[in-house]
Amino acid sequence: MSEKIVVTNRIHSEVRARLEQLGHVVVNPSIEPWSQSVLSEQLKDATAMMGFMTDCVDEKLLKQAPSLKIVACALKGFDNYDIPACTARGIWVSIVPDLLTEPTAELAVGLGISLGRFILQGDHLMRTTAFKGWRAQLFGQGLHNSVVAILGLGMVGQAIAQRLSGFGCKHLLGVDPLNTMAGVISCNLEEALTTADYVFVAIPLTDSSINMLNHEQLVYCKPGQLMINVGRGSVVNEQAVADALEQGRLAGYAADVFACEDWGLENRPHQIEPRLLAHPNTVLTPHLGSAVSAVRLAIEHRAADNIIAALRGEVPPDAMNQDAMSVSAV
Repeated sequence: MSEKIVVTNRIHSEVRARLEQLGHVVVNPSIEPWSQSVLSEQLKDATAMMGFMTDCVDEKLLKQAPSLKIVACALKGFDNYDIPACTARGIWVSIVPDLLTEPTAELAVGLGISLGRFILQGDHLMRTTAFKGWRAQLFGQGLHNSVVAILGLGMVGQAIAQRLSGFGCKHLLGVDPLNTMAGVISCNLEEALTTADYVFVAIPLTDSSINMLNHEQLVYCKPGQLMINVGRGSVVNEQAVADALEQGRLAGYAADVFACEDWGLENRPHQIEPRLLAHPNTVLTPHLGSAVSAVRLAIEHRAADNIIAALRGEVPPDAMNQDAMSVSAV
């Protein structure tokens, strides 16, 4: 039987050609995501789906997809995909666990440097005034001899620490109850916030991490602290960050992730906190963590590997629910 494979975002022609060897491939041609109603219509007779961060797969959607065998996520964070609901229907769920790590860590360090050294302000100054040479202005802070805290020492957090090790930081602190790393001093969240010059947030979104950095926690911020978020938007309370910036408790905030992107949360905001957009000491990028051409191609190929395996009756190499599927098959 010819398969129908639904791909919810544009993909490279190489990847499409591989999938077309299995059957009919339907690809969203636009950079804008499909609505849930359009996605539901496309999945009615689909056997496989390649999903992206802008998608939300829940029980309601799955009821409209009776033939679905696999949801292959072309991403690492899967909080907007209901894995138990998929498992209950015998549907594989796979992710791409490792390819996003290095480019996300690179971007995190870049955001930190941009924030600390007033790169955006300097660029704006060059474009709006006549440059007459050096002036005593825009004095920021560097990573050298700074205390840097990393919240979350998973793959991304460890990759950030590895890159920072070459900058001559005074201390690297790590906040993670499950993971430790050589050369990184373990501490709790309050200790990190009260002592660090830079705080890098690399925490995935879970029930326990939602709004982890809220008004109550941000009162501990060391004066002049810079915060960089490349984990998940809703780990940080954006209103609390805006308040901390306005009150001078935070000197700057950089982010590549935002609460409005966390599709799996029913009460997510539908826009970025306006005060973050307006504040002069913020650096905000449109989720560019994995936006490296070679990396994106590799991610798509990896998601395709999982689809091909599932449609051949094999266990997808990156299946998140293999143990649960094995139990349900007994």
